Amino acid sequence: MALKGKRVGVLALQGAFNEHLSVLRRLKIEGVEVRRAADLEGLSGLIIPGGESTSMGRLMADTGLRGPLLQRAAAGMAIMGTCAGMILLARHATDYPFEPLGLMDITVRRNAFGRQVDSFEAAVAIPALGPAPFPAVFIRAPFIEKIGPGVEALARLEDSRIVAARQGKFLALAFHPELTRDLRCHAFFTRMLE
Repeated sequence: MALKGKRVGVLALQGAFNEHLSVLRRLKIEGVEVRRAADLEGLSGLIIPGGESTSMGRLMADTGLRGPLLQRAAAGMAIMGTCAGMILLARHATDYPFEPLGLMDITVRRNAFGRQVDSFEAAVAIPALGPAPFPAVFIRAPFIEKIGPGVEALARLEDSRIVAARQGKFLALAFHPELTRDLRCHAFFTRMLE
């Protein structure tokens, strides 16, 4: 991979950050836990993991991370948000008590598929990753209700709900790619760092 010297942070305030760090190691990319603003220094990209979006939003504000994260995003840092991370990347999120980061022109519905017991797996066609479907794991997952003109829908379920999208250097996934053995979503994100 042409990513020598690239470092990718994983927001480590709450949620499934260890699993993302493990995938980065498997891709031979240096992963860094991000808990405060200083941890953003020198990063080429950031992953906002799945977890509890309300807790993450509150902790980003409490730790002073929100402002510096937005500054780094404006300066061109690539960001991937999975599940709760997708909610945080959105411009609008239904039933979300805080203002999301607003980095992507998308409207997201939280817990769109029901509660924890309604979690499921699906083989999702994501043409940008190649012809084989991706084994997506949905846990209390959101979906994208609406996308703006600069957003590309990368994947839809059979009922046409959008579950993956890209806008410039930002990638939003409704599912948990870190919980599978398939590295393609993370590899796709790392290509966005270049």
